[in-house]
Amino acid sequence: MRAAIEALWRAIDIIMAVLLAGMIALVFLNVVMRYGFSSGLRVTIELSRLWFVWVVMLGAAVVLRRGEHLQLSEFSEALMPRFVPILRRICWAIVLVAVIMLFVGAWRQTLANWNNISQLTGLPSGLLYLSGVVSAALMAAVALVRIFGPDRGPAGTRPPEH
Repeated sequence: MRAAIEALWRAIDIIMAVLLAGMIALVFLNVVMRYGFSSGLRVTIELSRLWFVWVVMLGAAVVLRRGEHLQLSEFSEALMPRFVPILRRICWAIVLVAVIMLFVGAWRQTLANWNNISQLTGLPSGLLYLSGVVSAALMAAVALVRIFGPDRGPAGTRPPEH
């Protein structure tokens, strides 16, 4: 099971890298076309915007899993070190509630915009909001593991064994 989960997160990293490389290629191609040949590909703007949103939303889930997001733990660790594991779980419960709200809102927007087809790309506009659904599901899974799993410390790593 652990290998499958690691493979999923590795696949997400690869997807983000491919999308980012595709964005760079599309924008570069559009700049060359515009300034070199006085034309351009209008589809590149919409595709690069869509891919950027996907990179940001998937990246938010990856950063949350790795524990590389912004957090302030100095005060709680200094003032109440015995309660830190409980406080962390409370924070993860708050994160879970927030990503459930993101999931519900993004799901509703995905359904509402799925039949709106872009004239430039021919893709459903709901794909933009689907990134929020996928990201929220990933972040909810991370939050559930952190709530019910062993305490991993402030940076998302296990404390040293004694």
